[in-house]
Amino acid sequence: MPHEAQPQPADELDAEAVRTWSSLALAALGRARDDIDAINVYPVADADTGTNLYLTAESADRALTETFDNAARTGSGTEEVTGATEPTSLSEAVRAWAHGALVGARGNSGTILAQLLRGVADVLGAEPEDRRTGPGGLLAHALTRAAEEAYAAVAHPVEGTMLTVAGAAARAGEAASAAAGTAADVARAAYDGARAALAETPGQLAALGRAGVVDAGGCGIVAVLGALWQALSGQEPAAEPPARGAVTTAPQPADPCEQHEDGPAYEVIYLLEASEPAVAELRAHLDGLGDSLVVVGGDGLWNVHVHVDDPGAAVEAGVVAGRPYRIRITHFGDERRRGRGERAQRAVVAVVPGEGLAGLCAEAGATTVLVRPGEAPATAELLDAVRRAHAREVVLLPGGTELRAAAATAAEQARAEGVRVAVIPTRSAVQGLAALAVHDPDGSFDEDVVAMTAAAGATRYGELAVAERQSFTSAGICQAGDVLGLIDGDVAVIGAGLPETAEAVLDRMLGSGGELVTLVLGPEVPDAVAERLEAYVQSGHLAVDTVTYRGGRYSAPLLIGVE
Repeated sequence: MPHEAQPQPADELDAEAVRTWSSLALAALGRARDDIDAINVYPVADADTGTNLYLTAESADRALTETFDNAARTGSGTEEVTGATEPTSLSEAVRAWAHGALVGARGNSGTILAQLLRGVADVLGAEPEDRRTGPGGLLAHALTRAAEEAYAAVAHPVEGTMLTVAGAAARAGEAASAAAGTAADVARAAYDGARAALAETPGQLAALGRAGVVDAGGCGIVAVLGALWQALSGQEPAAEPPARGAVTTAPQPADPCEQHEDGPAYEVIYLLEASEPAVAELRAHLDGLGDSLVVVGGDGLWNVHVHVDDPGAAVEAGVVAGRPYRIRITHFGDERRRGRGERAQRAVVAVVPGEGLAGLCAEAGATTVLVRPGEAPATAELLDAVRRAHAREVVLLPGGTELRAAAATAAEQARAEGVRVAVIPTRSAVQGLAALAVHDPDGSFDEDVVAMTAAAGATRYGELAVAERQSFTSAGICQAGDVLGLIDGDVAVIGAGLPETAEAVLDRMLGSGGELVTLVLGPEVPDAVAERLEAYVQSGHLAVDTVTYRGGRYSAPLLIGVE
């Protein structure tokens, strides 16, 4: 059951106040989401800032709600006269809130919002003796720390953005605190300071001035601070964050040095488990690869965001630094040129087991979800990918039978949000590649789905894997270290070496005919294996073409498709 936001006394700042702040902020961002998307022109005019802020706040609020629910179930909270249970401390609440934002951050704006909440948590979550005296001073200090940490997280801070708005809010809050203001007074001052700073952003950033809009991310900050004031005072903000109406500066001439359509083609985001020294090196490396670099987090867990032309290199840099996961690669494609707020008519979302495959599918225009061996994306992750595709119609390629239920649930939820979704029951990445090859975004949705389904269904799939232990299979008993050749999900061949086993698998798969063989090589498989298999196919099947791709990190040793 959703938490009912209740106003708090003006001088009280506790776990329940944070819970109310989170609930009100999520509601405010939900109301402003479409308007913020519509004025999103910087750093990339891809009309998703409002959506990214909302999804980040949703993840944060979910984590906070789970913390309260867990406390209620375990009885670890403090029982009030009313019978309600809350976490044992303000620290527990703000840290759960910030962590939820970190793991669920979306896009450039959502990543910065996550760092702002982390800054708030660093102060409100400190031990009592480490805090300033009085709720007003404590809140002002938290807002200042938030702005400082957000600026530090961005490789090249730009004024006229949400950073500027957060900084102005912090200064206004400090001024109110110096005048012995309550927490509610500080929140109101910060809200007013943010609104004033937002109105000035078109005069600070040329892209905003030319478009005649204020900063989209800054609108989100105003919404979040308005929710803070409402949570502490019980008074509702007079109006939603201004968008076009707040512009007071005339449009400015174009800046020839500013990048627009010629900017990087991909957005790469991932969570990273790594040490601070490793992350410092990662920042320097990624800064040389692209722009819009934001790295937030700490204590061993980070959220990395960057715009690049080579997504594989950005992910590989994360592999060098530590353990990247929940990797999301989005191709901007025509989003830069569609104008503000317009969704694509159709998009494809593909689940793929390998960084190389993710890059390959992204180049074909698909939004990708990268999976690691032994892991499967949850419904929420698939739904997020459908949302990131930002289209009216989405074709979802789950890539495995174990993902069908999650894909179906994600599709159902997306349909409830007004997106038309079709799930093609692909059972392997090679079937997804076959479907992508015939994808026609300009044709009718039904015809496109039928063609993609037919292409996937006409593709037999094989996979080579190494047995981890002795086991009974459909082809007999295998020993640890044996190479297993699977066809359509069943073990068909047991061999000693990968090339020989692959040849046996190809013989069986081509026995019933075929026109094209697709080979996807794992990261440890040398090119010589591909050359051997291509020659083997050519020698026995002159009319069959062969195409080879690199699956990259996390892919199986060898995937085979026969169409």
